[in-house]
Amino acid sequence: MKLKTMCAIACCFVASAIALSGIAVAQQQQQQRNAGGGQEFRQPTPAKDVTTTEIPGVIAGGLKWKLVWQGPDNADGLVGAADGGIYFAQEQPSTVGRLDPNDKFSIFVRDTHGTGALGIDNKKRLIGVERTCSDPGGHPDQCHEPAEVVALSPKWEVLASKYMDKTFWRMGELVCDSKGGVYFSDDFGTYFVNAKGQVSLVAGKEVRTNGMMLSRDEKTLYVTDVKKLVAWDIQPDGTVTNKRDFATLEAGGSGDGMAIDSEGRLYVTSGDPGIQVFSPEGKFLGVIPLPRSSSSIAFAGPNKKVLYAKGAGMSNPDGTEYRTPDGVRNNAKAIYKIDVVAQGFMGRPK
Repeated sequence: MKLKTMCAIACCFVASAIALSGIAVAQQQQQQRNAGGGQEFRQPTPAKDVTTTEIPGVIAGGLKWKLVWQGPDNADGLVGAADGGIYFAQEQPSTVGRLDPNDKFSIFVRDTHGTGALGIDNKKRLIGVERTCSDPGGHPDQCHEPAEVVALSPKWEVLASKYMDKTFWRMGELVCDSKGGVYFSDDFGTYFVNAKGQVSLVAGKEVRTNGMMLSRDEKTLYVTDVKKLVAWDIQPDGTVTNKRDFATLEAGGSGDGMAIDSEGRLYVTSGDPGIQVFSPEGKFLGVIPLPRSSSSIAFAGPNKKVLYAKGAGMSNPDGTEYRTPDGVRNNAKAIYKIDVVAQGFMGRPK
């Protein structure tokens, strides 16, 4: 059967349609047609009405999340901004979005080569990992642009473009250390690039990294590996040793984006179960449910006492679920925030 590429229209909200919040709803028409000829894409699970259960020292019980943004394009790799707002990567339109502390949306960076996750380094540069033209909903078989680790702002700079003689492909996540180094992953491995641009291998495909975080003292690297968390000891030069299993996602799901608080607790998004919280020793402490399937998280707000999280899907103006036609990938996302008892780690932006 002959493959065809079709463009259709889908609505985009640059702000949440919540009456009590007073956030204006703006719509922009966009849609993505899959070029795979009959490939099926699953629609996101509808939003749920959830209420928090108390986790001592982390979050009070009986709270609800506030929807602050939603749209048909991805919103990945959240990182807190210095003023208390957040940045998030939008792979398909190749932009970085920003929400200020009052939840006002703007585009912060354009032409990002499909950047899909963000960090802020020791020079206060906004760092991104590229996914280029490799979106599964587009033409990944026709993509010939290698992915790179780049500084997006205040000026564009390539930090890592290959490991040995091999270029990267569809990068997933990153975390910046305080020495100018960046840990990052792609479909084939997990890597570290130091401040001099030297790239070393952390792990190959045997570890399916989809999220990562550093301990407060930067002596431990944590990454998600589907149903568990894996840890390494970090050596003075940034390379790692002593790989070990650190924790199990006891509430189910698969690990994705991560955050850390001032007490060293780890927060791990895990799809439908929500955000799973672990002690610095790896003990499971509980789950913070999110209305939608969770995949990215960051502390921000005044004194980093606000937790932001991203979930899959969005609502139409009439409250129904946004849906795409058959064969069209539904990449809609929603960002929520909630006040917490815990405080995000103040020693690094992420």
